[in-house]
Amino acid sequence: MITITKPFLPPLQEYEAYLADIWQRGWVANNGPLVVELETKIKHYLDSPAMLFVNNGTMALQVAIKALGLQGEIITTPFSFIATTSSVLWEKCKPVYADIDPFTFNIDPAKIEALITPATTAILATHVFGNPCDIEAIDDIAKRYGLKVIYDASHCFGVKYKGKSIYAYGDISTASFHASKLYHTIEGGGIFSGNTALLNQIAFIRNFGFNGPEHFACTGINAKNSELHAAMGLVNLRYVNDILLKRRQLYEYYLDCFDGYNVQLQQVSGDAQYNYGYFPVVFQSEQVVKKVLEFLNSNDIYPRRYFYPSLNTLDFVDKQSCPNSLHISQCILCLPMYYGLTHKDIDSIVNIIKSSQALYKKNLPVYNLADYIEKFNLPAGKRS
Repeated sequence: MITITKPFLPPLQEYEAYLADIWQRGWVANNGPLVVELETKIKHYLDSPAMLFVNNGTMALQVAIKALGLQGEIITTPFSFIATTSSVLWEKCKPVYADIDPFTFNIDPAKIEALITPATTAILATHVFGNPCDIEAIDDIAKRYGLKVIYDASHCFGVKYKGKSIYAYGDISTASFHASKLYHTIEGGGIFSGNTALLNQIAFIRNFGFNGPEHFACTGINAKNSELHAAMGLVNLRYVNDILLKRRQLYEYYLDCFDGYNVQLQQVSGDAQYNYGYFPVVFQSEQVVKKVLEFLNSNDIYPRRYFYPSLNTLDFVDKQSCPNSLHISQCILCLPMYYGLTHKDIDSIVNIIKSSQALYKKNLPVYNLADYIEKFNLPAGKRS
């Protein structure tokens, strides 16, 4: 069986060595030494602002909204994982959807400004599949209107933008370290900010608001993570360079396999040092996507429709027109991508896709590898 992803698991004995130390100390929670060590090492590895380790990426978003004191309307993307919207709703704010660019899949800055009202307090943008947003345009809008900016960078471990860590941008950037990500702590997330006072406030919020054993600085929540999760993160950090290299090799092999075939690929920012975390493919219709899924599933291959449905169509939000997001969400499929995937696996996946589309080849755009490299910015380390 080939699934959309499989978690990278390090040598068991390396993890067990950390467990032995945890057992000896008897300290398993409440910001223990391994949590502190992981925060420090991730900061240095990513060359990023200070980070606080939390229990998941969704909580990272909720705490970010709380720490910035956001109310009213938050302009966000309709093309992201549900947590981007649910975090806004959970914190009693209203998501307002700006449509996406149909090539980058990121929120389109040109659609943001017309949506700003006196009730708007922030922009929450997702770097979709690790592809950096148009950060300068978003930040310019935010500065002109006095808005806060949160970047949902859940997919972005290892990504740089214009030579800087992607987590260095915005008032706050958040990460997910879930087992489905290329770097994980089994369950976990991170909150990054270059604002020391803001990060100190987040530290209080993460720990029930405690400011000493008998005092509370603010309304808080339990967003802490454990020593066992930090241990997995510390071991996996040793292997991140190998994981990133393998992902790039798989990504490029996919590119070769689709050369000359009728699919649309994501336009990745030419200013990005990319992490090759996902391989999304856009087909010509939802009918084709369903046919491809049927063929792949019947061969024990399970990609995912990331991200479907478009969040602006959910029953519990105010409906807003986002035609680009609607189209991409209906026609996109993320193909399997993980450390243990082989070229033989990719051959099987692509051959089945081509076979399933045999009846759907009229008047279709053709993906050409050379054109993709030239026009759609194959990420840093362009192929020779």
